[in-house]
Amino acid sequence: MNNGKDICPNDEGCPVEYTLSLIGGKWKGIILYHLIGGVKRFNEFRKICPTVTQRMLTLQLRELEQDGIIHREVYQQVPPKVEYSLTPFGQTLVPIIMLMKEWGDTHKRNSEASSTEA
Repeated sequence: MNNGKDICPNDEGCPVEYTLSLIGGKWKGIILYHLIGGVKRFNEFRKICPTVTQRMLTLQLRELEQDGIIHREVYQQVPPKVEYSLTPFGQTLVPIIMLMKEWGDTHKRNSEASSTEA
């Protein structure tokens, strides 16, 4: 088994650390997962993730935008309309997010199965 020393050299930093600095946290992965299906508006995220506060959702969306992962399009109309989508850079994360979904599906089922057997 690899101990990580040759993957995360001290002088360059760890690539996993870099990835998690961009998509880590409770809500960023969920936001990205739902953007894979296409453009979303702020209130759509509120419906998809009803337990996220408006402040936290705004913060996470801003961070993803600052990192170049999502694009925020503001339409000058009343009431204002804002849409979010993945940038080309954000699209490079789709395989990672989909692998996380597959892993979650598999292990959630395994966990549920083992808890019903106990």
